Amino acid sequence: MCEVKAMLSCGIVGLPLSGKSTVFNVITRAGAEVKPYAGGKTDPNRAVVSVPDPRFDRLVEIWQPKKATPAPVEFVDLAGLSRDASKGAGLGNSFLSFVANSDALVHVVRCFDNPDVPHPEETVDPVRDWNIVETELILRDLSVIENRLAKLADKKKPSSEEQTEKSLLERCRDHLFEERPLREMTFTPEEEKSVRGFTFLTLKPELVVLNLDESQAGDGMPWLEDMKGLASERGLGLVSLFGRMEMEISDLPPEEQAEFMADLGITEPGRERLIREAFSLLGLICFFTIGKDEVKAWTLPEGSNAVEAAGAIHSDLARGFIRAQVVHYDDFEANGFSNAQCREKGLLRLEGKEYPVRDGDVIEIRFNV
Repeated sequence: MCEVKAMLSCGIVGLPLSGKSTVFNVITRAGAEVKPYAGGKTDPNRAVVSVPDPRFDRLVEIWQPKKATPAPVEFVDLAGLSRDASKGAGLGNSFLSFVANSDALVHVVRCFDNPDVPHPEETVDPVRDWNIVETELILRDLSVIENRLAKLADKKKPSSEEQTEKSLLERCRDHLFEERPLREMTFTPEEEKSVRGFTFLTLKPELVVLNLDESQAGDGMPWLEDMKGLASERGLGLVSLFGRMEMEISDLPPEEQAEFMADLGITEPGRERLIREAFSLLGLICFFTIGKDEVKAWTLPEGSNAVEAAGAIHSDLARGFIRAQVVHYDDFEANGFSNAQCREKGLLRLEGKEYPVRDGDVIEIRFNV
């Protein structure tokens, strides 16, 4: 059974002056102030935002419910590496604890060159900057492994479980020595369960956000292909965002926003692409419940079944589960949002507990308690 967590979060990381807080403000439209990192004394900015989904918007338009509840995702603006840390001084335990508590990482990489905002490394080099942060995360994971291996080495008669753990950690250590994150390793289900107990930072899924300025529209940047190649090689998502510009135009009327984006050849706000990519990065899907009282998008881990979907709505629905009436949104829309037409074509079905829920399913739970 898939574990259902109430709220998953994406931690925004990056070097200082990479535009992390700008990206956070674009995502959340929160106007958040930049809070100085004070060794754990100041919590990072947090905000829960709605996942843009035209399917949800269409269902709301059709049903005109009293309440509309889109799928949520939380973003946390984590402190940037200090300049000393980027020179090898380390990240600090308090910062690392915030990173460890995030379920996925949104790594902001500075691509803009602004003389009024000096780069901590003096030059703009996105590949180098990505590697600086990645190296610090690798070093943290290595430290955790070395500490655990030292404790295991002190045991005179380690158990078979501890010997298995030692072998697994040594494999992880050797992989990290090659400057490769743990997310690139292959684990058995039992091994995956074991390593997740250590909250390794490089095991977390990661999305890279290229923070551009308006002069960088197009494909003419010399480092762009390098970043695309790095993301492809490492299996990372890659999103471009005109951070400061999108933050500045977010308060304009929609028609003026559209005009600005058209001038830059942008067909969709980077904010919306980023939020959707982050939601997917967390391994989540959404299903819909509809009615005149409420249209709601519910989140589930990918691979969840019908009874887990029922439990996401309410524990009573899972306990008394009988059947789930299911139609996929695409079929529903293609048939005029008519249950009768979908039923006639066999597209509206009754499913049992083990039915694997698909992203975009419209579900009604039948239950008896």
